[in-house]
Amino acid sequence: MTMIPTLRRRSLVHGAAVLALVCAAGQAAAQAPRAHATLAMVAEPQTLDPMASTADLVGTIMQHVYETLYTYDAKWNVVPMLAEGAPKISADGKVYTIALRKDVALHNGRTLTADDVVASLQRWIEQAPRGKAVGRQLEHLQAKGPLTVEIALKSPYAPLLAQLALPSGMAAIMAKESIATPLKEFVGTGPYKFKERRPDQYLLLERFDKYSARKEPANGYGGRREALIGELRFVPVPNANTRVEGALAGQYDFADLLPTEALPRLEKAAGKTVPVLTPAFGFPYLVLNTKEGVLASQPLRQALQTALGEGEMLAAGFGDTRFFTVEGNHFPKGSPFYSTAGTDQYNQRNAPKAKELAAKAGYKGEPVRVLTSRQYDFHYNMALLMAEQLKRAGFKVDLNVVDWATLVQRRNDPKLWDVYVTHSGQFPEPMLSPPQLGDGAPGWWDTPAKQAALAAFNAEPDPARRGALWGKVQQVVYDEVPYINVGKFSGLAARSPALEGYTPATWPFFWNVKVK
Repeated sequence: MTMIPTLRRRSLVHGAAVLALVCAAGQAAAQAPRAHATLAMVAEPQTLDPMASTADLVGTIMQHVYETLYTYDAKWNVVPMLAEGAPKISADGKVYTIALRKDVALHNGRTLTADDVVASLQRWIEQAPRGKAVGRQLEHLQAKGPLTVEIALKSPYAPLLAQLALPSGMAAIMAKESIATPLKEFVGTGPYKFKERRPDQYLLLERFDKYSARKEPANGYGGRREALIGELRFVPVPNANTRVEGALAGQYDFADLLPTEALPRLEKAAGKTVPVLTPAFGFPYLVLNTKEGVLASQPLRQALQTALGEGEMLAAGFGDTRFFTVEGNHFPKGSPFYSTAGTDQYNQRNAPKAKELAAKAGYKGEPVRVLTSRQYDFHYNMALLMAEQLKRAGFKVDLNVVDWATLVQRRNDPKLWDVYVTHSGQFPEPMLSPPQLGDGAPGWWDTPAKQAALAAFNAEPDPARRGALWGKVQQVVYDEVPYINVGKFSGLAARSPALEGYTPATWPFFWNVKVK
């Protein structure tokens, strides 16, 4: 038998041990959560101030940094987040007393107090479109001790808690010392904190190790939130096809809002990516400038509405009928707010009648400036078809295609556009969207009929009675045409097979998610 020298034998034993350790480490690394996730978003966020914009992109990102007093569970019920529980509401429905959770840590190391909440909500009421709508109802807002906030209203306002819970145009709670205009520090209570931003490259959020989680099980946006990924890297990828190719190549852990025609390719590439369908994701809509320009005329807005065929627009935007529903009711059947009021004016596609109405309204061939973006592929495709429908009705159309950040900036100036294309999530409370139902949002719709219909609707606490009153609001929308609800659609995204625990959501969130 051949003898192995002692030194060599020890080397082999040592080498085998090292190899075993390396293999074990490799297996552990393969099984352990990765420290970062790359998330491909539709654009560069034009701001990181969640009160300054109702853009879904801003809310999607900054909901990881900031939290709200209330949020939504998986069935769109309002549930507490920074609030300890449901508010105490006075018998007349005007005073809400909200107790805050104890020992909630802010990102700067301090503990959250009622003064932070009052300062944050005051800023929201002054700056955010939804906040301004609440501000019109406000009698006073004040701290009643270190962990209690009192909101007193002039009259009952049924949507209050739903407004406080929404991630879009968020009533974000922030450290009072960080409050400024514009925001320079982003100090919230969320499971992630701001780390770094490199414009047009990435936005980096890192896990907040002292995060104060709720104890209830995770449920939608509610319940326990855990930062299981060390860093979230949000990368702007404006071209939809680039997001698709990146997802197919395994370049992204998540790719948001992909063109519907990409679904067959995604379905065949299971090893690299997994398609994510979000049913009843939202509704595309057109905002019309009621303040300045050619469409400040209500009769001309009605003529434009008559020219449109929303069914054709949806087909152009989404192609596959699995992704869209052609119906003029703003809320689906089964909802307490389902109504057919005004829907005889939906999907008319009547060019001769539209041309006649425009002539009666005094239309002289002025260009209708349509603002849209390629970042949302369906926006652009719908805008192209809409332009052709309007031209058939005798309108001159000036199609302005810009990046999404520029669109969001330009829509704030009434001198720069007449129509812009956007979309919103489909929510259970009408006052949550579109923001044009509030005050001060682009489009600047503010008429006696709007105020009267909304006043009656918002003052009624009974859900059944509110349902009937919503029909009157929907009728005013069809009559005055401040915006046009195109229909309903489902969203398509993609995730890597390694991204575990992701739940499809209107505003994608990445707490309680890990990457293997």
